[in-house]
Amino acid sequence: MSGLPITNALTIDVEDYFQVSALAPYIPREQWDSRECRVERNVERILLMLDEAQTRATFFTLGWVAERYPQLVRRIVAGGHELASHGYGHQRASDLSEAEFSADISSAKKLLEDISGEEVKGYRAPSFSIGEANLWAFDCLARAGYRYSSSIYPIRHDHYGMPNAPRFAHHVRDGLLELPVTTLRYFDRNWPASGGGYFRLLPYALSRWLLRKVNQRDQQPAIFYFHPWEIDAEQPRIAGISTKTRFRHYVNLQYTEARIRRLLGDFSWGRMDEVFLASALRPPMVN
Repeated sequence: MSGLPITNALTIDVEDYFQVSALAPYIPREQWDSRECRVERNVERILLMLDEAQTRATFFTLGWVAERYPQLVRRIVAGGHELASHGYGHQRASDLSEAEFSADISSAKKLLEDISGEEVKGYRAPSFSIGEANLWAFDCLARAGYRYSSSIYPIRHDHYGMPNAPRFAHHVRDGLLELPVTTLRYFDRNWPASGGGYFRLLPYALSRWLLRKVNQRDQQPAIFYFHPWEIDAEQPRIAGISTKTRFRHYVNLQYTEARIRRLLGDFSWGRMDEVFLASALRPPMVN
């Protein structure tokens, strides 16, 4: 061991508050263009935060957002960050046929590359919606020219999850890596350690402990993710949603930016492509 801290991968899923899968039953897609968009200002806040911390990250960006805010996409790239694909319209991979999924990921990749002038190497499925029932999605991603996916969450969850999947980077097709978001193996179970709603709900000290355990015990880089709307406590409240959805979406929004700033100082961070593609992968761990 070199004694240097492991560089983890910081990722942002670029979507607006009204595009979240949990809110889909309440906000029809045909209403998206009539909603107040807040994604541009929130991503600008994130870019400033990352610049102050001298940190580069990967932005998994919806084609829908890129089409409406092309200058934002160019600012992401100009800041030294990696631009990656989150599909076009935030449709779960598990809700699409193979042909529909291929069209979605191919059109999003082309759109992002045309706007940015950069190769788009990575893809993340909305709501981590690649699982045992649609592993054909990896064939589609390989054909479309992606080099990695970060679409599996190896936990049990009511909306997603593939708990028996490998916890760390592994090849799923020739030339295609799957980079699962991070979990900690503890008491014969995988525990979420990657961000999102868990990061807002759990005490910061616990989230930090989980990530440190992965770095120290597993000797593997962690993958952390969050959304621009998670730093926006002033976002419009959606009426009529269930108590469970309201809690999951709005809990501790007012604290998220401060927690992310702490996270940036407590760990070493980089882009997905630089952490996982720029050098040889560590051997996979036994789970």
